[in-house]
Amino acid sequence: MSTHPVATQSPSVEEPVNLPEPQSLTSERLRAWAWHRQGLDGSLAGCTAEQVLARAGWARSVGGANPYLTLFARAGIRREQVDTDVLAHRILELPVARGCTYVLGREDFAWALKLGKDAAEAIRVLGRLGVERGEITLLEEQVLHVLAEAEGPMDPRQLKEELGDSVRNLGEEGKKKGATTTLPTALGILQSQGKIRRVPANGRLDQQRYAYEPWGLAPSGLDDDAARTELIRRYLGWTGGATFKQSQWFTGFTVAQSKAALAAAGAVEVPTALAPSQAETDPLWMLPPDVGRLAAFEEPAGEQIQLLAGTDSLFLLRRNAADLLAEEDQHKQALGSLALQADLPDHPILDRGRIIGLWQYEPAQERIVPWLFHGPTPAVTQRIAEVEAWIREDLGDFRAFSLDSPASRQKRIDALAASAAASAAGSSAAGTAG
Repeated sequence: MSTHPVATQSPSVEEPVNLPEPQSLTSERLRAWAWHRQGLDGSLAGCTAEQVLARAGWARSVGGANPYLTLFARAGIRREQVDTDVLAHRILELPVARGCTYVLGREDFAWALKLGKDAAEAIRVLGRLGVERGEITLLEEQVLHVLAEAEGPMDPRQLKEELGDSVRNLGEEGKKKGATTTLPTALGILQSQGKIRRVPANGRLDQQRYAYEPWGLAPSGLDDDAARTELIRRYLGWTGGATFKQSQWFTGFTVAQSKAALAAAGAVEVPTALAPSQAETDPLWMLPPDVGRLAAFEEPAGEQIQLLAGTDSLFLLRRNAADLLAEEDQHKQALGSLALQADLPDHPILDRGRIIGLWQYEPAQERIVPWLFHGPTPAVTQRIAEVEAWIREDLGDFRAFSLDSPASRQKRIDALAASAAASAAGSSAAGTAG
């Protein structure tokens, strides 16, 4: 493939980077490239959970099933193995980027926890409620002592009972500020320091009931600047390239922090183009080796079908679901225009990075309810059956987040079924007319 004649010198590489022509980086090509970088093309088959999360990125966990499907879709890993890996501390759910919880591999535990440290804000909130820092420090010490003496993990209710008056109730004013008692702040600080860790109550990641146990994780040798640089380096590797604003959303870094981290990682700007009828988009920031890989990348010719969660890294890392829709599908109606939403209303069905439909799981019928924008192919039908069987055998249900329930998603299930029926009727009418 030809390259753009302008060479961009990266601060941390010795040789200039030859950029692909912007006209060659169309929406279709960039969708397939992101698909490949995420390992959704079969390139991660046979890998361990740690290897998948290192290549595709940390799996967002909000008490839903996304971490399980992340690993099943890319490497065929079943829930029993995932739960075993959690129990063995090979992978864990931790508060990292923006303080949000993700499932990540053990090599990332210590430095990634530095990114989730938001104790200062929590302490400020408590300070406005009349709680001094020394009170929280004492509570932290008491929590560690209680957990060290316990026979097993303790949930917040058990800890509160054991700690008694050491946990202060902050009343109605505290409720308004999201701090009912002082215990969550102490637990959050201890977890961010690697001194304790959360344990899923029943060993599963697709719920949000936790207990706590002592951990004693060795601290990272990276300072805050180095940790931010490492996150940017990982992020650009996971995505294969992202705009400045997209990187800021995921990392939560300030403009100055983002610029410094991009420079330290040696990232370069790569201009791109949308469809010929559209103007150029914001440039992508990429790691220099990936620029060459993108220039040589060949889009797959055959179908590659996957069913993913709406919080899969393919979408969540950049929150660009609209970019993964073909132009003719930009305004499909599913209780609102998909193109105008940062997040999908349902889980997506994809082919080589393009969203070709949506789905939900209906546990009462033990079935996936799909809506294909342009009808199913044999490959789509087969993959739906495979994921349906996996959910039935491994999970029992597929929740998007902790409070998701069959009753709460019934409206979406009915809307998908109606859309699918309307599409089928339209196709039948068109065939008869033809």
